[in-house]
Amino acid sequence: MSELVFITGASSGIGQALALRYYRDGARLALVARRTAEVQRWAAEQKLDAARFQVYGADVADLEAMGRIGRECIAAQGLPDVVIANAGISIGMDTAHFDDLEVMRRTFATNNVGLAATFHPFVAAMNERRSGTLVGVASVAAIRGLPGHGAYCASKAGVVAYCESLRGECRPFGVRVVTLLPGYIDTPLTRGNRYSMPFLMGVDEFADQAVRSIRAQVSYRVIPWQMGVLAKILRLLPNWLYDRALGSRPRKKRASE
Repeated sequence: MSELVFITGASSGIGQALALRYYRDGARLALVARRTAEVQRWAAEQKLDAARFQVYGADVADLEAMGRIGRECIAAQGLPDVVIANAGISIGMDTAHFDDLEVMRRTFATNNVGLAATFHPFVAAMNERRSGTLVGVASVAAIRGLPGHGAYCASKAGVVAYCESLRGECRPFGVRVVTLLPGYIDTPLTRGNRYSMPFLMGVDEFADQAVRSIRAQVSYRVIPWQMGVLAKILRLLPNWLYDRALGSRPRKKRASE
């Protein structure tokens, strides 16, 4: 039987591009999204074979729902070969505004707890089978904090650390953990940005490189590589120089803007 790939955040952007890339390679799909009607509409537009995919409706921050659809997936389609925790949100915040603390809570609930909830239903069974790949989608924003983007940067740094921990836990069982750090990818999530986005990459090109990285079972990869080089340079800058360089950079829109 062809491989089964479980993908969250499948209603747009990176999630859809990864789904289509895997589908064209012959995989079966388990697609998770809050907006299931949009996934079904997209699948019809792409003329996907209904026998090769199933759509599950859930918010990844809903722990009970994620456990339920994980069990439903195993019962209906089998234990996935690849699980991609892609769902995430990105909203600007200013700690001086009380309402933005709720933005931070929501961001961590989705980007961090939701990622762990995505993996949870499958880890024990994959360990028992002694095969499988868990993919956490972080961001190059994990490497250094950006003014006005504290919730997102902190959450994605958390994804990197969590996946590193999980990698060590799963490795003795033959289960691999891959951490992907997209740079600026042309998706609905980035199109509202009001600042320059170096090395902006098309979503289909990103999906091609991401799938190759997952199949190679690399532990950590920044895509595109040029963004990884830039991020490492920024990491090496002394704080005073980094703060001066980024201090006047336009900030991510806050929820109230």
